[in-house]
Amino acid sequence: MTDTTAMSAKELLGFYQEELYEEARQAKKEGKLVCWSASVAPSEFCVAMDVAMIYPETHAAGIGARKGALDVLEVADEKGYNVDTCSYARVNLGYMELLKQEALTGITPEKLEKSPAARIPLPDFVITCNNICNTLLKWYENLAVELNIPCIIIDVPFNHTMPIPQYAKDYIAEQFKEAITQLEEICGKKFDYDKFLKVQEQTQRSVAQWNRIAALSSHKPSPLNGFDLFNYMALIVCARSKDYAEITFKKFADELEENLNKGIFAFKGNEQKRVTWEGIAVWPHLGHTFKGLKNLGNIMTGSAYPGLWNVSYTPGDMSSMAEAYTRIYINTCLDNKVKVLSDVISGGKCDGVIYHQNRSCKLMSFLNVETADILQKENGLPYVSFDGDQTDPRNFSPAQFDTRIQALDEMMKQNKEGVSNE
Repeated sequence: MTDTTAMSAKELLGFYQEELYEEARQAKKEGKLVCWSASVAPSEFCVAMDVAMIYPETHAAGIGARKGALDVLEVADEKGYNVDTCSYARVNLGYMELLKQEALTGITPEKLEKSPAARIPLPDFVITCNNICNTLLKWYENLAVELNIPCIIIDVPFNHTMPIPQYAKDYIAEQFKEAITQLEEICGKKFDYDKFLKVQEQTQRSVAQWNRIAALSSHKPSPLNGFDLFNYMALIVCARSKDYAEITFKKFADELEENLNKGIFAFKGNEQKRVTWEGIAVWPHLGHTFKGLKNLGNIMTGSAYPGLWNVSYTPGDMSSMAEAYTRIYINTCLDNKVKVLSDVISGGKCDGVIYHQNRSCKLMSFLNVETADILQKENGLPYVSFDGDQTDPRNFSPAQFDTRIQALDEMMKQNKEGVSNE
Protein backbone atom coordinates (compact mmCIF):
# COMPACT_ATOMS: atom_id res chain seq x y z
CA MET A 1 0.00 0.00 0.00
CA THR A 2 1.31 3.44 -0.97
CA ASP A 3 2.00 5.89 1.87
CA THR A 4 0.16 9.10 0.96
CA THR A 5 0.78 11.07 4.16
CA ALA A 6 3.57 13.21 2.69
CA MET A 7 1.73 13.92 -0.58
CA SER A 8 0.47 17.38 -1.50
CA ALA A 9 -3.18 17.84 -2.44
CA LYS A 10 -2.23 17.98 -6.12
CA GLU A 11 -0.29 14.72 -5.80
CA LEU A 12 -3.19 13.10 -3.94
CA LEU A 13 -5.58 14.18 -6.70
CA GLY A 14 -3.49 12.45 -9.37
CA PHE A 15 -2.84 9.39 -7.21
CA TYR A 16 -6.47 8.74 -6.32
CA GLN A 17 -7.74 9.39 -9.84
CA GLU A 18 -5.46 6.66 -11.14
CA GLU A 19 -6.31 4.44 -8.15
CA LEU A 20 -10.01 4.57 -9.06
CA TYR A 21 -9.33 3.54 -12.65
CA GLU A 22 -6.97 0.78 -11.52
CA GLU A 23 -9.60 -0.54 -9.09
CA ALA A 24 -12.05 -0.82 -11.99
CA ARG A 25 -9.53 -2.52 -14.25
CA GLN A 26 -8.57 -4.97 -11.48
CA ALA A 27 -12.21 -5.70 -10.68
CA LYS A 28 -12.81 -6.61 -14.31
CA LYS A 29 -9.80 -8.93 -14.34
CA GLU A 30 -11.08 -10.67 -11.20
CA GLY A 31 -14.58 -11.13 -12.61
CA LYS A 32 -16.14 -8.58 -10.27
CA LEU A 33 -18.80 -6.10 -11.34
CA VAL A 34 -18.02 -2.73 -12.92
CA CYS A 35 -20.65 0.01 -13.24
CA TRP A 36 -20.66 3.12 -15.39
CA SER A 37 -22.54 5.86 -13.53
CA ALA A 38 -23.92 9.30 -14.28
CA SER A 39 -22.04 12.03 -12.40
CA VAL A 40 -24.79 13.10 -9.99
CA ALA A 41 -26.48 9.72 -9.65
CA PRO A 42 -26.26 8.54 -6.02
CA SER A 43 -22.93 6.72 -5.69
CA GLU A 44 -23.76 5.42 -2.22
CA PHE A 45 -25.70 2.35 -3.41
CA CYS A 46 -22.99 0.85 -5.62
CA VAL A 47 -20.18 1.66 -3.18
CA ALA A 48 -22.13 -0.10 -0.42
CA MET A 49 -22.31 -3.16 -2.70
CA ASP A 50 -18.51 -3.06 -3.43
CA VAL A 51 -19.07 -2.35 -7.13
CA ALA A 52 -16.18 -0.66 -8.97
CA MET A 53 -17.33 2.64 -10.46
CA ILE A 54 -16.48 4.54 -13.65
CA TYR A 55 -17.95 7.97 -14.43
CA PRO A 56 -18.18 8.56 -18.21
CA GLU A 57 -18.63 12.34 -17.88
CA THR A 58 -15.39 12.68 -15.93
CA HIS A 59 -13.60 10.30 -18.28
CA ALA A 60 -14.85 12.29 -21.28
CA ALA A 61 -13.73 15.56 -19.65
CA GLY A 62 -10.28 14.03 -19.19
CA ILE A 63 -10.14 13.05 -22.86
CA GLY A 64 -11.13 16.59 -23.81
CA ALA A 65 -8.61 18.22 -21.48
CA ARG A 66 -5.85 16.03 -22.94
CA LYS A 67 -6.77 17.08 -26.50
CA GLY A 68 -7.98 13.62 -27.46
CA ALA A 69 -11.69 14.27 -28.03
CA LEU A 70 -11.71 14.61 -31.81
CA ASP A 71 -10.71 11.00 -32.50
CA VAL A 72 -13.56 9.52 -30.45
CA LEU A 73 -16.00 12.20 -31.61
CA GLU A 74 -15.29 11.08 -35.18
CA VAL A 75 -16.21 7.52 -34.18
CA ALA A 76 -19.50 8.80 -32.75
CA ASP A 77 -20.07 10.90 -35.90
CA GLU A 78 -19.59 7.81 -38.06
CA LYS A 79 -22.15 5.93 -35.94
CA GLY A 80 -24.68 8.67 -36.68
CA TYR A 81 -24.82 10.51 -33.36
CA ASN A 82 -25.91 14.09 -34.00
CA VAL A 83 -23.36 16.85 -33.33
CA ASP A 84 -25.93 18.70 -31.24
CA THR A 85 -26.07 15.80 -28.79
CA CYS A 86 -24.11 16.23 -25.55
CA SER A 87 -20.39 15.94 -26.33
CA TYR A 88 -19.78 14.03 -23.09
CA ALA A 89 -22.23 11.44 -24.44
CA ARG A 90 -20.65 11.42 -27.90
CA VAL A 91 -17.11 11.08 -26.53
CA ASN A 92 -18.22 8.23 -24.27
CA LEU A 93 -20.27 6.49 -26.94
CA GLY A 94 -17.38 6.75 -29.38
CA TYR A 95 -14.99 5.36 -26.75
CA MET A 96 -17.46 2.57 -25.96
CA GLU A 97 -17.56 1.62 -29.65
CA LEU A 98 -13.76 1.31 -29.67
CA LEU A 99 -13.80 -0.85 -26.52
CA LYS A 100 -16.52 -3.01 -28.05
CA GLN A 101 -14.51 -3.47 -31.26
CA GLU A 102 -11.52 -4.54 -29.17
CA ALA A 103 -13.63 -7.00 -27.16
CA LEU A 104 -15.17 -8.55 -30.30
CA THR A 105 -12.02 -8.77 -32.44
CA GLY A 106 -9.19 -9.00 -29.91
CA ILE A 107 -7.49 -6.17 -31.79
CA THR A 108 -7.06 -2.74 -30.20
CA PRO A 109 -8.26 0.00 -32.62
CA GLU A 110 -5.62 2.64 -33.37
CA LYS A 111 -7.76 5.45 -31.95
CA LEU A 112 -8.13 3.55 -28.68
CA GLU A 113 -4.42 2.74 -28.58
CA LYS A 114 -3.40 6.37 -28.85
CA SER A 115 -6.15 7.84 -26.66
CA PRO A 116 -4.58 10.00 -23.92
CA ALA A 117 -7.24 9.04 -21.39
CA ALA A 118 -6.99 6.33 -18.76
CA ARG A 119 -8.05 2.92 -20.07
CA ILE A 120 -11.36 1.82 -18.62
CA PRO A 121 -13.17 -1.52 -18.78
CA LEU A 122 -16.59 -2.02 -20.31
CA PRO A 123 -19.41 -2.00 -17.74
CA ASP A 124 -21.47 -4.91 -16.48
CA PHE A 125 -24.37 -2.54 -15.84
CA VAL A 126 -25.07 1.20 -15.84
CA ILE A 127 -26.89 3.53 -13.46
CA THR A 128 -28.24 6.95 -14.36
CA CYS A 129 -30.30 9.74 -12.89
CA ASN A 130 -32.05 12.64 -14.65
CA ASN A 131 -31.46 15.29 -11.99
CA ILE A 132 -29.16 17.24 -14.32
CA CYS A 133 -30.67 16.42 -17.71
CA ASN A 134 -32.87 13.96 -19.60
CA THR A 135 -30.14 13.29 -22.17
CA LEU A 136 -28.62 11.01 -19.54
CA LEU A 137 -31.65 8.72 -19.82
CA LYS A 138 -31.25 8.10 -23.56
CA TRP A 139 -27.44 8.02 -23.33
CA TYR A 140 -27.46 5.25 -20.71
CA GLU A 141 -30.37 3.40 -22.25
CA ASN A 142 -28.31 3.35 -25.45
CA LEU A 143 -25.26 2.00 -23.60
CA ALA A 144 -27.43 -0.74 -22.10
CA VAL A 145 -28.85 -1.72 -25.50
CA GLU A 146 -25.48 -1.61 -27.30
CA LEU A 147 -23.80 -3.75 -24.62
CA ASN A 148 -26.85 -5.86 -23.66
CA ILE A 149 -26.50 -5.03 -19.96
CA PRO A 150 -28.90 -3.88 -17.20
CA CYS A 151 -29.69 -0.18 -16.78
CA ILE A 152 -30.82 1.24 -13.43
CA ILE A 153 -32.71 4.52 -13.76
CA ILE A 154 -33.49 6.81 -10.83
CA ASP A 155 -36.19 9.23 -11.94
CA VAL A 156 -35.89 12.66 -10.32
CA PRO A 157 -38.66 15.07 -11.37
CA PHE A 158 -37.94 18.72 -12.18
CA ASN A 159 -38.77 21.10 -9.35
CA HIS A 160 -41.16 23.71 -10.75
CA THR A 161 -41.62 25.22 -7.29
CA MET A 162 -39.52 25.56 -4.16
CA PRO A 163 -39.23 24.35 -1.49
CA ILE A 164 -39.31 20.77 -2.68
CA PRO A 165 -42.66 19.19 -1.76
CA GLN A 166 -42.71 16.09 0.42
CA TYR A 167 -44.49 14.02 -2.24
CA ALA A 168 -41.52 14.58 -4.59
CA LYS A 169 -39.08 13.43 -1.91
CA ASP A 170 -41.25 10.40 -1.18
CA TYR A 171 -41.34 9.51 -4.89
CA ILE A 172 -37.54 9.70 -5.20
CA ALA A 173 -37.05 7.69 -2.00
CA GLU A 174 -39.17 4.95 -3.58
CA GLN A 175 -36.91 5.12 -6.64
CA PHE A 176 -33.95 4.54 -4.31
CA LYS A 177 -35.64 1.44 -2.88
CA GLU A 178 -36.28 0.09 -6.37
CA ALA A 179 -32.64 0.72 -7.31
CA ILE A 180 -31.54 -1.29 -4.27
CA THR A 181 -33.80 -4.17 -5.35
CA GLN A 182 -32.29 -4.10 -8.85
CA LEU A 183 -28.77 -4.02 -7.40
CA GLU A 184 -29.49 -7.06 -5.26
CA GLU A 185 -30.59 -8.94 -8.39
CA ILE A 186 -27.57 -7.82 -10.42
CA CYS A 187 -25.03 -8.46 -7.64
CA GLY A 188 -26.62 -11.67 -6.41
CA LYS A 189 -26.51 -10.67 -2.74
CA LYS A 190 -28.52 -8.78 -0.16
CA PHE A 191 -28.01 -5.07 0.35
CA ASP A 192 -25.99 -4.24 3.49
CA TYR A 193 -27.83 -1.36 5.16
CA ASP A 194 -25.25 -1.04 7.95
CA LYS A 195 -22.49 -0.55 5.37
CA PHE A 196 -24.77 1.79 3.43
CA LEU A 197 -25.06 4.04 6.51
CA LYS A 198 -21.27 4.18 6.82
CA VAL A 199 -21.00 5.05 3.12
CA GLN A 200 -23.54 7.83 3.58
CA GLU A 201 -21.53 9.19 6.52
CA GLN A 202 -18.35 9.08 4.42
CA THR A 203 -20.12 10.93 1.61
CA GLN A 204 -21.08 13.70 4.02
CA ARG A 205 -17.51 14.04 5.28
CA SER A 206 -16.27 14.37 1.68
CA VAL A 207 -18.95 16.93 0.82
CA ALA A 208 -18.12 18.96 3.96
CA GLN A 209 -14.46 19.23 2.92
CA TRP A 210 -15.49 20.11 -0.66
CA ASN A 211 -17.65 22.94 0.65
CA ARG A 212 -14.81 24.04 2.93
CA ILE A 213 -12.58 24.54 -0.13
CA ALA A 214 -15.25 26.45 -2.08
CA ALA A 215 -15.90 28.80 0.86
CA LEU A 216 -12.28 30.00 0.83
CA SER A 217 -12.92 32.01 -2.35
CA SER A 218 -14.88 34.50 -0.23
CA HIS A 219 -11.61 35.93 1.09
CA LYS A 220 -10.33 39.01 -0.68
CA PRO A 221 -7.72 38.53 -2.08
CA SER A 222 -8.56 34.88 -2.60
CA PRO A 223 -6.18 32.03 -1.77
CA LEU A 224 -8.25 29.86 -4.13
CA ASN A 225 -8.22 30.11 -7.90
CA GLY A 226 -11.70 28.93 -8.84
CA PHE A 227 -10.38 26.99 -11.84
CA ASP A 228 -8.77 24.62 -9.33
CA LEU A 229 -12.28 23.54 -8.38
CA PHE A 230 -12.73 22.31 -11.96
CA ASN A 231 -9.63 20.11 -11.57
CA TYR A 232 -10.44 18.76 -8.11
CA MET A 233 -14.03 18.15 -9.20
CA ALA A 234 -12.95 14.73 -10.49
CA LEU A 235 -12.94 13.35 -6.95
CA ILE A 236 -16.21 14.89 -5.75
CA VAL A 237 -17.78 13.15 -8.74
CA CYS A 238 -15.92 9.84 -8.66
CA ALA A 239 -14.95 9.34 -5.01
CA ARG A 240 -17.32 11.28 -2.76
CA SER A 241 -18.46 8.03 -1.16
CA LYS A 242 -14.87 6.96 -0.43
CA ASP A 243 -12.29 8.50 1.86
CA TYR A 244 -10.14 9.38 -1.19
CA ALA A 245 -12.12 12.59 -1.68
CA GLU A 246 -12.18 13.54 2.00
CA ILE A 247 -8.41 13.03 2.38
CA THR A 248 -7.59 15.05 -0.75
CA PHE A 249 -10.02 17.90 -0.07
CA LYS A 250 -8.94 18.24 3.56
CA LYS A 251 -5.32 18.45 2.46
CA PHE A 252 -6.15 21.09 -0.16
CA ALA A 253 -8.25 23.14 2.28
CA ASP A 254 -5.46 22.95 4.87
CA GLU A 255 -2.94 24.14 2.27
CA LEU A 256 -5.16 27.03 1.23
CA GLU A 257 -5.79 28.09 4.83
CA GLU A 258 -2.07 27.97 5.55
CA ASN A 259 -1.43 30.20 2.52
CA LEU A 260 -4.17 32.56 3.66
CA ASN A 261 -2.57 32.87 7.10
CA LYS A 262 0.81 33.57 5.47
CA GLY A 263 -0.67 36.19 3.12
CA ILE A 264 -0.11 34.02 0.04
CA PHE A 265 -2.89 34.40 -2.52
CA ALA A 266 -3.78 32.66 -5.78
CA PHE A 267 -2.77 35.57 -8.02
CA LYS A 268 0.16 36.70 -5.84
CA GLY A 269 -0.90 40.35 -5.64
CA ASN A 270 -2.29 40.59 -9.18
CA GLU A 271 -5.97 40.08 -8.28
CA GLN A 272 -7.78 43.11 -9.71
CA LYS A 273 -11.32 41.93 -10.42
CA ARG A 274 -13.39 38.89 -9.50
CA VAL A 275 -15.78 36.99 -11.76
CA THR A 276 -18.43 34.29 -11.58
CA TRP A 277 -18.26 31.58 -14.24
CA GLU A 278 -21.68 30.10 -14.98
CA GLY A 279 -21.50 26.81 -16.80
CA ILE A 280 -19.28 23.79 -17.38
CA ALA A 281 -15.58 24.29 -18.05
CA VAL A 282 -14.37 24.25 -21.66
CA TRP A 283 -12.09 21.28 -21.06
CA PRO A 284 -10.16 21.29 -24.37
CA HIS A 285 -9.38 24.99 -23.83
CA LEU A 286 -9.18 25.12 -20.04
CA GLY A 287 -5.73 26.71 -20.13
CA HIS A 288 -6.78 29.36 -22.63
CA THR A 289 -9.86 30.39 -20.68
CA PHE A 290 -7.95 30.55 -17.39
CA LYS A 291 -4.98 32.46 -18.81
CA GLY A 292 -7.24 34.83 -20.72
CA LEU A 293 -8.81 35.91 -17.44
CA LYS A 294 -5.59 35.85 -15.44
CA ASN A 295 -3.74 38.04 -17.93
CA LEU A 296 -6.35 40.73 -17.24
CA GLY A 297 -6.02 40.30 -13.48
CA ASN A 298 -9.42 38.59 -13.26
CA ILE A 299 -9.82 35.68 -10.87
CA MET A 300 -12.77 33.31 -10.88
CA THR A 301 -14.17 33.22 -7.33
CA GLY A 302 -17.71 32.13 -8.08
CA SER A 303 -19.26 29.19 -9.93
CA ALA A 304 -22.48 27.31 -9.28
CA TYR A 305 -21.27 24.30 -11.27
CA PRO A 306 -19.04 22.75 -8.54
CA GLY A 307 -21.98 23.17 -6.17
CA LEU A 308 -23.89 20.48 -8.07
CA TRP A 309 -22.13 18.01 -5.77
CA ASN A 310 -23.10 19.75 -2.53
CA VAL A 311 -25.28 16.75 -1.72
CA SER A 312 -25.62 17.42 2.01
CA TYR A 313 -28.16 15.25 3.84
CA THR A 314 -28.77 13.35 7.06
CA PRO A 315 -27.33 9.80 6.87
CA GLY A 316 -29.98 7.17 7.49
CA ASP A 317 -32.78 9.44 6.26
CA MET A 318 -33.85 8.46 2.72
CA SER A 319 -36.12 11.50 2.42
CA SER A 320 -33.23 13.82 3.27
CA MET A 321 -31.01 12.03 0.75
CA ALA A 322 -33.75 12.32 -1.88
CA GLU A 323 -33.95 16.06 -1.31
CA ALA A 324 -30.17 16.44 -1.68
CA TYR A 325 -30.18 14.70 -5.06
CA THR A 326 -33.15 16.66 -6.42
CA ARG A 327 -32.26 20.21 -5.33
CA ILE A 328 -29.49 20.45 -7.96
CA TYR A 329 -29.96 24.05 -9.11
CA ILE A 330 -30.37 23.21 -12.80
CA ASN A 331 -33.17 20.85 -11.74
CA THR A 332 -35.12 23.74 -10.24
CA CYS A 333 -37.26 26.66 -11.40
CA LEU A 334 -35.93 29.98 -12.69
CA ASP A 335 -36.55 31.77 -9.37
CA ASN A 336 -34.37 29.28 -7.51
CA LYS A 337 -31.66 29.27 -10.18
CA VAL A 338 -31.47 33.06 -9.88
CA LYS A 339 -31.27 32.80 -6.09
CA VAL A 340 -28.45 30.22 -6.23
CA LEU A 341 -26.43 32.31 -8.67
CA SER A 342 -27.08 35.48 -6.70
CA ASP A 343 -25.67 33.79 -3.60
CA VAL A 344 -22.65 32.56 -5.57
CA ILE A 345 -21.94 36.04 -6.94
CA SER A 346 -22.24 37.75 -3.57
CA GLY A 347 -20.33 34.97 -1.78
CA GLY A 348 -17.45 35.32 -4.22
CA LYS A 349 -17.57 39.14 -3.99
CA CYS A 350 -17.67 39.17 -7.77
CA ASP A 351 -17.51 42.19 -10.09
CA GLY A 352 -18.96 40.51 -13.18
CA VAL A 353 -20.36 37.30 -14.63
CA ILE A 354 -19.37 35.08 -17.57
CA TYR A 355 -22.04 32.80 -19.05
CA HIS A 356 -20.92 29.77 -21.07
CA GLN A 357 -23.51 29.21 -23.81
CA ASN A 358 -22.77 25.52 -24.16
CA ARG A 359 -23.77 23.97 -27.46
CA SER A 360 -23.68 20.48 -25.96
CA CYS A 361 -25.35 21.07 -22.62
CA LYS A 362 -28.68 22.70 -23.30
CA LEU A 363 -29.85 22.58 -19.70
CA MET A 364 -26.73 24.36 -18.40
CA SER A 365 -27.40 27.13 -20.94
CA PHE A 366 -31.19 27.10 -20.71
CA LEU A 367 -32.57 30.38 -19.34
CA ASN A 368 -29.11 31.97 -19.18
CA VAL A 369 -30.40 35.10 -20.93
CA GLU A 370 -33.33 35.48 -18.54
CA THR A 371 -31.12 34.69 -15.55
CA ALA A 372 -28.50 37.24 -16.61
CA ASP A 373 -31.08 40.01 -17.12
CA ILE A 374 -32.74 39.38 -13.75
CA LEU A 375 -29.43 39.29 -11.90
CA GLN A 376 -28.13 42.45 -13.57
CA LYS A 377 -31.24 44.33 -12.51
CA GLU A 378 -30.71 42.99 -9.00
CA ASN A 379 -26.98 43.62 -8.57
CA GLY A 380 -26.00 46.01 -11.38
CA LEU A 381 -23.02 43.87 -12.38
CA PRO A 382 -21.95 43.55 -16.03
CA TYR A 383 -22.01 40.21 -17.80
CA VAL A 384 -20.99 38.63 -21.09
CA SER A 385 -21.62 35.28 -22.73
CA PHE A 386 -19.50 33.20 -25.10
CA ASP A 387 -20.23 30.20 -27.30
CA GLY A 388 -18.49 26.98 -26.38
CA ASP A 389 -18.69 23.32 -25.54
CA GLN A 390 -17.47 21.19 -22.67
CA THR A 391 -15.63 18.61 -24.80
CA ASP A 392 -15.97 19.29 -28.53
CA PRO A 393 -13.15 21.74 -29.41
CA ARG A 394 -14.82 22.60 -32.72
CA ASN A 395 -17.53 24.59 -30.93
CA PHE A 396 -15.23 27.10 -29.23
CA SER A 397 -13.59 30.19 -30.70
CA PRO A 398 -10.61 31.49 -28.69
CA ALA A 399 -10.87 34.85 -30.48
CA GLN A 400 -14.53 35.27 -29.54
CA PHE A 401 -13.82 34.33 -25.93
CA ASP A 402 -10.95 36.82 -25.72
CA THR A 403 -13.09 39.61 -27.18
CA ARG A 404 -15.94 38.92 -24.76
CA ILE A 405 -13.79 38.86 -21.63
CA GLN A 406 -11.99 42.03 -22.73
CA ALA A 407 -15.38 43.70 -22.98
CA LEU A 408 -16.32 42.40 -19.53
CA ASP A 409 -13.01 43.63 -18.15
CA GLU A 410 -13.65 47.14 -19.49
CA MET A 411 -17.17 47.20 -18.03
CA MET A 412 -15.92 46.02 -14.63
CA LYS A 413 -13.22 48.73 -14.69
CA GLN A 414 -15.82 51.38 -15.46
CA ASN A 415 -17.98 50.14 -12.61
CA LYS A 416 -15.06 50.26 -10.19
CA GLU A 417 -14.05 53.74 -11.37
CA GLY A 418 -17.64 54.91 -10.99
CA VAL A 419 -17.78 53.64 -7.42
CA SER A 420 -14.44 55.22 -6.50
CA ASN A 421 -15.52 58.61 -7.94
CA GLU A 422 -18.72 58.73 -5.92
